[in-house]
Amino acid sequence: MTPRPHAEPCPGCQTPDLAFATHDHSHCRSDALARAEELAAARGLRFTPVRRRVLEILLEEHKAMGAYFVLNRLAAEGFGNQPPVAYRALEFLEDQGFAHRIRRLNAFVACMHPGEAHLPAFLICRACDVVAEAPATPVIEALQRAAAPTGFALERANIEAVGLCPACHEAGQ
Repeated sequence: MTPRPHAEPCPGCQTPDLAFATHDHSHCRSDALARAEELAAARGLRFTPVRRRVLEILLEEHKAMGAYFVLNRLAAEGFGNQPPVAYRALEFLEDQGFAHRIRRLNAFVACMHPGEAHLPAFLICRACDVVAEAPATPVIEALQRAAAPTGFALERANIEAVGLCPACHEAGQ
């Protein structure tokens, strides 16, 4: 299935330099959820109520959320309180490209580009934990060039940069 174009992109969610700014997140949240549902249907996958709810939770903010945070939310809403409930849903979302794992934080963040081929880098504010998804193609290409002389075939990279978002930087954090 060809990913459908983003009719009205949300600047805060699609542009890394604006992801840290206050913006109306409702459009990008609903659009990402709709695209994930379309992709799951096109792939013949079951987008169960638990999987859908976990993605909705991740889409609430641009912050990475740990599995136990997600589990507590699910339990409070009657979806069960056993860790596999959250971990299986998060694993499904990550496997399908609907969420990314932020290794530094041992947490997950919703993918703002589900169904689109992209290589993200994650910009993580060390003060407020907001995460922006930025294009990492130039970094990946540099890694591939560095690996080529050794014969190493790069298959995957997880690029996470830690710093301060504009608001935290201005606040002197």
